[in-house]
Amino acid sequence: MSAPTRPDDGSQTLTQLGQATIQPARPEDATLERVPAPHPGRRYVVRFTAPEFTSLCPVTGQPDFAHLVIDYIPDQWIVESKSLKLFLTSFRNHGAFHEACSIQIATTLVDLLSPVWLRIGAYWYPRGGMPIDVFWQTGPAPEGVWIPAQDVPGYRGRG
Repeated sequence: MSAPTRPDDGSQTLTQLGQATIQPARPEDATLERVPAPHPGRRYVVRFTAPEFTSLCPVTGQPDFAHLVIDYIPDQWIVESKSLKLFLTSFRNHGAFHEACSIQIATTLVDLLSPVWLRIGAYWYPRGGMPIDVFWQTGPAPEGVWIPAQDVPGYRGRG
């Protein structure tokens, strides 16, 4: 992945928002960008939901599908959403196990944003008859912040 935008002087140069962009072929080619948080020092949750996330099985090359929910409490930075969308869709041609994809997404965001707190819920649809859900967070959620449940039901099959 390209180096995240990290201006030292507080200014921000966005290279993708408002511009024609080419879809990155792999996560390593994606450029995640950040902008200053509009309310530094205030504790609030930002949620991104990607209900149609796809990657490839590293063994068979078959597509894997997941419903991702990413929650974070910003500190000084928030992720620019177009760059996040391009980053997430760059996994379409990326072969990795569910656990690797889920943790790579979360840790890439942590490295970029240095959030107060972040969690990911990756609800993978079954392959081989068994769903694999992956959950990770940076630590306990801070007290006094409303963090809603992710409300993604577990896989049930045909009722």
